[in-house]
Amino acid sequence: MNPSADRLRERFPQAFVRAEVVWGETTVFVQPGAVLDVVRYLHDDEAERYDYLSDVTAVEYRDLELPLQVVWHLRSLPHRRFLRLKAELPKGAPLVVPSVFPIYAGADWLERECYDMFGIRFDGHPDLRRILMWEQYQEGYPLRKDFPLRGRFSRSEQLRQALAAQPESRYSMHELTIADAFEDLPQDMRQRLARGERTGE
Repeated sequence: MNPSADRLRERFPQAFVRAEVVWGETTVFVQPGAVLDVVRYLHDDEAERYDYLSDVTAVEYRDLELPLQVVWHLRSLPHRRFLRLKAELPKGAPLVVPSVFPIYAGADWLERECYDMFGIRFDGHPDLRRILMWEQYQEGYPLRKDFPLRGRFSRSEQLRQALAAQPESRYSMHELTIADAFEDLPQDMRQRLARGERTGE
């Protein structure tokens, strides 16, 4: 058992749920509302110094009665320790946990991906929006168990929505076309390309 688990049990008796060791790795379960306080302690305390957040993700089991779990992977480089922190969100309850962005700036895109794929909201995140799917994506959250393998909409409806997103409104035509980039090439390279010569291969 990672010694951090016992210290968390003593310091946060109301927030501590349980700890377990699987394949030599310690997982500590805490109440969702206490995540920010627990993570701040693990980051700041000299005996802990978990200074590296390697991942934020979630787990949903096939058994719909089991709660959805939000997972943080923390590493203490000075003490050479790994700790997995989990918070369980019961089905039917709001999928909300505190953002750890105020402690780890690297949580920014990790939390956005978790929100995008699972629909978990990270309270306090400065810019919580989709990062893999487009912002107008309406089919739901692709890594949830209730998400159909082929999507909720037909292929034609998916195409219609993608085209309605109008990438031209977000990017200039200069960014969207390769033809414009040709004009930026040096003169000698343009002449070689015009002759059909392969370059840089």
